[in-house]
Amino acid sequence: MNDDKFVEVKNLKKVYDNGHEAIKDVSFSVKKGDLVCLLGPSGCGKTTILNMLAGLLNPTSGDILFDGKSVVNVAPKDRQIGYVFQNYALYPHMTVLQNVMFPLTVGKQKMPKDKAKEIAEKYMETTQITELADQKPGNLSGGQQQRVAIARALVQQPKILLMDEPLSNLDARLRLKIREEIRNLVKKVGITTLFVTHDQEEALSIGDKIILFNNGVIQQDDMGQNLYLEPNNYFVANFVGNPVIDNFKVTVKDGKITGSDFEINVDDLEQSRFKHDLTDGEYTLSVRPENILPADSGRVSAKIDDVELIGRERILKFIHDGFQARSLVDLETPIKRGDTVNLKMRLDRVFLFTKEGERVY
Repeated sequence: MNDDKFVEVKNLKKVYDNGHEAIKDVSFSVKKGDLVCLLGPSGCGKTTILNMLAGLLNPTSGDILFDGKSVVNVAPKDRQIGYVFQNYALYPHMTVLQNVMFPLTVGKQKMPKDKAKEIAEKYMETTQITELADQKPGNLSGGQQQRVAIARALVQQPKILLMDEPLSNLDARLRLKIREEIRNLVKKVGITTLFVTHDQEEALSIGDKIILFNNGVIQQDDMGQNLYLEPNNYFVANFVGNPVIDNFKVTVKDGKITGSDFEINVDDLEQSRFKHDLTDGEYTLSVRPENILPADSGRVSAKIDDVELIGRERILKFIHDGFQARSLVDLETPIKRGDTVNLKMRLDRVFLFTKEGERVY
C-alpha cells in the first residue's frame, strides 16, 4: 500500500469503435486524501478518464489501481467509489432522505432501513441538508440538489469520490460558495477526490494539484501555482490565467530577440530559466499582463483602446501586431482610453515557445 499512489493510472488508452483516440497513453497518480482537479477544454478526455475510473467505460489498454490493486476487471459497484454526476441524477419521486438512503437499501450491501436511515442522517448533517429530509428534489435549489448528490455519494463511505463538473449548473455566486463547501467537506471526511472541470479558476481554488489535459494527453500534472508561473508549454500558458497571457511573434538571430517594435538581448535573459538551447528562428514571446507594465521608457509603445475594471485592478487593452494584448495595473494608475504609453516587460517572467509550442525559456 502506497498512500502517495492511492489512485494510480498506468498507460491508459481509450479508442472508440469509430477509431477516435480519446485518451492517449495517460499515466498519473493521486495521493490519499488529496483533491485533484482534472482540467481542460471540452472534449479533451477528462470525463472519459473519470468514467474509466468509475468502471462505466472500459479502457482499450492500460491499468487502473486503487490502493495498489487493479480494478480494471472489477464491476463499478465493487470499486468502492462515490460518483457525483453533472446533472446530480437524483430520483424525483423520492424525498431527500430516501435519495440519500437509496444506495444502502439495494444490492449486496443492503442493510435494515433503520440502520440506513441513521447513516444517511449523519451525512445529511455533514452536508447541511437535515432540514430538507422530507422535500422532493424538484422543490430544491441547484445548490441544495448538489448537497443531496454529495451526501448520497458519501453514504456508502467510498474510498474515492468522483465528481463530474459538479458546479456547472449553478450560478456564478453560488459556484463560489459551493466550491468552498466541497473542499471543506472532502477534507473533513478525508476522502480522496477527483474533480472534473473546464473552469481554471475553480481548479486553482480547490485543487491540491491539477492535471491539465488537451486532446487526450496530459499537458501538465502539477500544483496550480506552477501551471501559472512555470507552464510546460504554449497550451498551458494560454489556457491558465485570467486575463489571458499576451503573445508576441519574435525572431531570434545573432543573440537578439526581435519583435515588430522591440528588441531584447538574449544575454539580458536569466540564464537559469532556459530549458533548451535557444537557436535562431521564429518564436512566440509570451508574458502575463501583470508583467508588462507602464514605464517612463519601455520596450513596447501602445495606444490604449479600452480600460476594463476588475475589482482592485484594471486591464489596459491595446492592439499589437494586429492582436489584442493586455497590461494589468492597479486601480490608481492614471491611464485612460486613448492614452499612448510605454510598456516594460519583466524579463525574468517572460516565456519563449517554439512554433510547436515547446517552452525554451
